Amino acid sequence: MFDILQQWYHRHFTDPQTVIFAFILIAGGLLVFVLHAHLLPILVAIIIAYLAEGLVAWLHRVNLGRTVAASIVTALMITAILLTFFVLLPLLSKQVSELFREMPNMLGKGQQLLLQLPNKYPDYVSAEQIEEVLTLARIELTSMGQRVVSISLSSVVGAITFLVYMILLPLMVFFFLKDKVLIMGWLADFLPEERRLLRTVWAELDIKIASYVRGKVIEVLIIWVASYIAFALMGLNYAMLLSLAVGLSVIIPYVGATVVTIPVALIAFFQWGFTSEFGWLMVIYGFIQFLDGNLLVPLLFSEVVNLHPVAIIVAVVFFGSLWGVWGVFFAIPLATLIQAILKAWPSEDLIAE
Repeated sequence: MFDILQQWYHRHFTDPQTVIFAFILIAGGLLVFVLHAHLLPILVAIIIAYLAEGLVAWLHRVNLGRTVAASIVTALMITAILLTFFVLLPLLSKQVSELFREMPNMLGKGQQLLLQLPNKYPDYVSAEQIEEVLTLARIELTSMGQRVVSISLSSVVGAITFLVYMILLPLMVFFFLKDKVLIMGWLADFLPEERRLLRTVWAELDIKIASYVRGKVIEVLIIWVASYIAFALMGLNYAMLLSLAVGLSVIIPYVGATVVTIPVALIAFFQWGFTSEFGWLMVIYGFIQFLDGNLLVPLLFSEVVNLHPVAIIVAVVFFGSLWGVWGVFFAIPLATLIQAILKAWPSEDLIAE
């Protein structure tokens, strides 16, 4: 057993660069895992600055100073934040309030439909089974209401913290963009002079992760806008809320679209019943999902991420359980990072060359 472990060690860890790279990975991973709640604003600012670097570089190439280019990008970011706070959030809040007010009517209609099932299909559904389902639904709704109240009562401090972060975030993004060269040079001083392995991994990640995240943001916006236009033209209630959910659902591959279809179909059914409006809405919604999977995804992510579907699902489950929404969003980039590390990791044969 010891000989096997010794052979494995010599095969993968005889190169000093490999040891240094492994140490950086372990130290960075532990730092993020232990302090991610405290480092979240900094990590978000780094990610936004990384994504905005392309626009800053383009503005810099058209003879604008880096400080001016960083100021323009930061101003665009602040504008987006203000639009979200003063336009989008009030509209979403209004629709959420309307949905909660309408919920008892929807539940009453759903209960009537369920109670009719034992009469229509006595061989498959019994009244006792329906009563059990309704009891579980009432318990879950009561628990959900209690959670909402507890969150609302304890969210004052969180809201203040969030506002502070919203002020600090643009400032951090601005300085990350403006002083990128200085910051990268400072970080490079802590790395060894010979860092071929780091350069190899970074060269692949810089292309794939940036392209993936930018493409995913574009995909969310396109699906969100397309869904809102379709829902609004059809007159569907809560069009903005549902379209936002549809747009965000593309973050989770394979699962998101399936999950978000349920509220869309239920609200359409409670509004129109099994009518032609319901049918046309579901056809248009299915067409949007078809275009996303067969047109947008190939155009935006062609050859960017070459991962097996099983690897993608495992990454979403694993990183989502660690870091929630952020873990789900960055599951595929993180899986791509692991793939790039495994491909670039020196083996005994490469070291011998």
